[in-house]
Amino acid sequence: MAGEVNLQSILNRAAFQAMTSPQKIYTLIHVRPTGEGVQVQMPVKLCLVLDRSGSMAGDKIRNLREAVKLVIGRLSPQDLLSVVLFDDNVDLLVPCQPVNNLQQLYAQVDRITDRGGTTMSKGMRKGLDELRKGLADQRISRMLLLTDGETYGDDEVCQQLAAECGQFRVAISALGLGEDWNMPLLEAIAQQSSGAVDHLAVPDAIVSEFQRTVRSMQGTVVRNAQLTLRSVAGVSPIAAWRVVPDISQLNARTLSDRDLQLPLGDLELGKGQSLLVELLVQPKAAGAYRIAQVDVAYDVPAAGLTGEHVRQDILLTLTDDPLQVAPFNADVMNLVEKVSVFKLQTRALNEAKAGNVALATQQLRTAATRLLNMGEVELAQAAQQEAANLEQQGQMSPGGTKKLSYGTRKLTQRLDDA
Repeated sequence: MAGEVNLQSILNRAAFQAMTSPQKIYTLIHVRPTGEGVQVQMPVKLCLVLDRSGSMAGDKIRNLREAVKLVIGRLSPQDLLSVVLFDDNVDLLVPCQPVNNLQQLYAQVDRITDRGGTTMSKGMRKGLDELRKGLADQRISRMLLLTDGETYGDDEVCQQLAAECGQFRVAISALGLGEDWNMPLLEAIAQQSSGAVDHLAVPDAIVSEFQRTVRSMQGTVVRNAQLTLRSVAGVSPIAAWRVVPDISQLNARTLSDRDLQLPLGDLELGKGQSLLVELLVQPKAAGAYRIAQVDVAYDVPAAGLTGEHVRQDILLTLTDDPLQVAPFNADVMNLVEKVSVFKLQTRALNEAKAGNVALATQQLRTAATRLLNMGEVELAQAAQQEAANLEQQGQMSPGGTKKLSYGTRKLTQRLDDA
């Protein structure tokens, strides 16, 4: 059945100058569920895997209890919930069960207190055990993992468990609270499970982020989406970036020197995803060409559909007449610039880790200038401050590193909200 997903591709110019040398072009690809054929809301299975170590004392643990209660209030009896607490040990606060006795669940949440150290793999293992109970394709399953600190010596086990979650199609939403959590580890956990990672700067953010996660699960209508880009001879894909809902480089599977597969995962009604793909086009004479085809495969469990496809050709117009060359598409080039800033600060962080202080400092100051030009004053100031930290101390601060990394990847978030 056609019509469940809308596919649109836009080049950064409607018409290009024909050239005797290769030229780089960008295509912006929008993938949006339409909601057609979906009559019921998908049931969800959510496991909250929560750090309750001693560092979570005070506002953190209070906001955590409030956030869990609000999650419970948003779920219905058709949904399944489990809650796992970890410190040095692990406790199963709420075994996997339907959400139909709210007062009892609220009372259990009130028992959450801070204590001990942090061994995250124990919580992840117990959470996966709960999520595997009655695992079914028609249910949206997710692990929401929250921590505010470093785990003790079990990083590799955490990544293995994340990969196992990915095999069971359980995405992990990994949330780091404050400044002292292990950013590379949480990013690896999200990547291994085809999930997402985010930085919560203050305890108050726990509540809104938990609610956003539940809304996203409940709004999911398309599952297992995968985009394949097939290019013609003389056209090569260079890189692909997700730009909506936020900026991240996609783990593309290279099928050939001209073809890519890009995993999209679950798509939320009314939001979907947008991708920016960079292509290198070899010289061609003036004319109109089909340079690639976009193919999105997907499932719609609520409508009983699996292996559906939607396809669209990418068309390129070349002209010998300079007057016929179209202006740049402002929306596409705006996204190109935001991706460029994200790439620039990412390179700066990597250079700083490698000890290349002078180069990292230069890149941070360049990023600060571009951010100012975008009107992102707070992020620009953070980049300038981290450049100063590098010069004076030889390293960036943990808080500044996270602010820049997650702030720049959210530069496109207002487009998603719109």
